Amino acid sequence: MIKEIINNVNSILWEKNILVAMLIGMALYASYRTKFMQIRLFGQIIKTLKGENTNGEGMSSLEAFYLGTACRVGAGNIAGVVAAISIGGPGALFWMWIVALLGASTSFVESVLAVIYREKSKDGSYKGGTPWIIKNRLKKKWLGVAYSISSLLCYIGVIQVMSNSVTESIVGAYKLNSNIIGAVLSGLVALTIFGKGKKDRIVAALNKIVPVMAITYLGVVLYILITNVTGIPEVFMRIFSAAFGLNQFAGGALGGVIMQGVRRGLFSNEAGSGNGNYAAALADVDDPVKQGMVQSLSVFVDTLIICSATAFVILLADGVAVEGLSGMVLFQEALKNHIGWIGAPFTVVILFFFSFSTILGVTFYGRNALHFISENSNVNVLYQIVVIIMVYIGAVEQNLVVWSLADFGLGLMTVLNLVAISPLVGEAVTYLEKYEEKIKEKINIKI
Repeated sequence: MIKEIINNVNSILWEKNILVAMLIGMALYASYRTKFMQIRLFGQIIKTLKGENTNGEGMSSLEAFYLGTACRVGAGNIAGVVAAISIGGPGALFWMWIVALLGASTSFVESVLAVIYREKSKDGSYKGGTPWIIKNRLKKKWLGVAYSISSLLCYIGVIQVMSNSVTESIVGAYKLNSNIIGAVLSGLVALTIFGKGKKDRIVAALNKIVPVMAITYLGVVLYILITNVTGIPEVFMRIFSAAFGLNQFAGGALGGVIMQGVRRGLFSNEAGSGNGNYAAALADVDDPVKQGMVQSLSVFVDTLIICSATAFVILLADGVAVEGLSGMVLFQEALKNHIGWIGAPFTVVILFFFSFSTILGVTFYGRNALHFISENSNVNVLYQIVVIIMVYIGAVEQNLVVWSLADFGLGLMTVLNLVAISPLVGEAVTYLEKYEEKIKEKINIKI
């Protein structure tokens, strides 16, 4: 019965592209209302990304950026891109870029609202996210609880998918026992979650993991680009010609290319789902607009940089070496074609970093979602123990029913989040206009 309900809801929201239409509509509307702030104010967005916080105790904008990026950047940035290119061809990447450019405005709006309607805890820290927007602005706490429950369902599924991705890559490369891998991975998660320290252990860990994994991955991709520099113009030609169907024989093929790029782009950067709101609300910033800008940058990093890096690894590989391949095997063989035998272990390492950071990120988000439902600390401890168990279970077996919970939860989250923020876009725009006036005043004073 429950399985049928989950499958039916997923079919309506995902297979019939209901969510795609809602997310694209919201992205276009937010871009129009903000006058495409993600492009106009890109220089200001970069300046806003600072590591300092106002009192030295709360979470900084940079830490919130790492947290948001950790959840967006995961195994999907490899597997999802590989799938998009395998099914939709190189043109799918172009439409992923377009979705990221538009979706950044959605992320800006929802993050600004998350900061506006957050609450302050007794210890001086913040708590917030879409549930708090719904409770404090729309005055419908029950709907906020529904969103929180949807979050938890999604995260349980995501945790298992990520842990299984790590196991698959290691077993595929080195034939190790999945039980051992599961025990080690769940042990690392447990040490991180329950370890002691002045700052939250998850936040502290992500402060180290996210920069390292990004620099490591992009460093290898940069080497590949440099050693294949003469092939880059041809790759861009393939991307743009395929994106507009110039090398397609039927209009239906073009529609498939666009849909693959749009869907993968939307699902990768998560703009509109409200996920990033949990991180944005915790940032110790003096203006909601600043954190909105930081979270919009996270969308750019996810799609325009990380996803593009994966695509170029594949598209620059020798066609003969990767002919007929798909999935992670395609990515791994493409890497081996570029950097030799080290491509296999590198795939394992980078996939571990991507998956592990996502597990930590959604665990942190889940704690906040649960905190909205119940402030009992014992409930949160129980949740974290469940997370560790789910990491192990996901590592040793593929539970497709639990995995479908990720799509089910994410789908419900997205619908509830868009319903909540759509009528409030004007409020975010008002804050943006005031912020831009402050910038102009500072420039005039300097002049």
